[in-house]
Amino acid sequence: MLAFVTGGTGFIGANLVEGLSNHGLSSRVLLRENSSRAALDGLEYETAVADILDPPELLADMIAGCDWVFHVAAVSDYWRSGTERLYEINVQGTKNVIDAAKIAGVKRFVFTSSVAALGIPEDGHLLNEESVFNIEPKRMPYGHSKHLAEIEVQKAVLDGLNAVIVNPSIVLGARDINLISGSIIIEASRGLARFYPPGGVNYIAVEDVVAGHIAAAERGRISERYVLANENLSYRESFNIICDLVGRPRPRLRLPRWSLPLIASAVSGARLLLGTRVPIDSNQVILSGSMIFADGRKATKEFLLPQTPFTRAVQNTYDWYNNNGYL
Repeated sequence: MLAFVTGGTGFIGANLVEGLSNHGLSSRVLLRENSSRAALDGLEYETAVADILDPPELLADMIAGCDWVFHVAAVSDYWRSGTERLYEINVQGTKNVIDAAKIAGVKRFVFTSSVAALGIPEDGHLLNEESVFNIEPKRMPYGHSKHLAEIEVQKAVLDGLNAVIVNPSIVLGARDINLISGSIIIEASRGLARFYPPGGVNYIAVEDVVAGHIAAAERGRISERYVLANENLSYRESFNIICDLVGRPRPRLRLPRWSLPLIASAVSGARLLLGTRVPIDSNQVILSGSMIFADGRKATKEFLLPQTPFTRAVQNTYDWYNNNGYL
């Protein structure tokens, strides 16, 4: 078996390449000529040099001979690269890879979406596979782009593509070289976690996300979504656990909910002056007041999805950063 992996130079993609190898499968990784391969250090894989914005016919040549396609590539740090690039990669890029997979005639297509594509929970409910994106696009552009990409996948299913969607929550683990989710652990280790927002999110270990991807390829039901989620924690709970594990004081200041719009305005002003050097944007500030909790029972039941404890996921992330010179 040979799997084609887009986004293999990123956090989830690199861990997926490792997981596929541990599962006895080989990977062909799509990467650009100038892509950093740091996240893939120590792994064995074939390379295919191209871009997901290349014509589908070219990408199909790269996919030829592969049984599965895992489309993991995406812009998730839109606050660094801008929303135009976000939609170009996440929507048009997905359509290109879908078209290429159809041309190549692959047996299974697994699309890495996100719980962000499910919107915001309403009335205390948890996000699940039936949730519908319900927020103004400009307030959550990443989630909106993934929502649109899922629509492209479902269109392709109607056209005969054997596709499954997985929706990971906030992922923690090794090889997060771009500091997508692990930045809070680095900040905490440096004593910078002084306050916490009033909301919360769901967390899952990257090895569990990898297991979910492989299970989706092996036995996921065509056109179905699978939320890959584990522990729902308030920011206070998660920040306290992280600070305890890295040996730093817990944050004592809870940001009042009423302060978030003021902070968001300040962040917007700072971004006008400093651009992407500001590591967050106003949308993230506002969303940090919401309890964006998720229900992963479907994947746990159908995939027997592992549920690595949050404490272990944090420890593994911290150890990897420490052992690789990030701290």
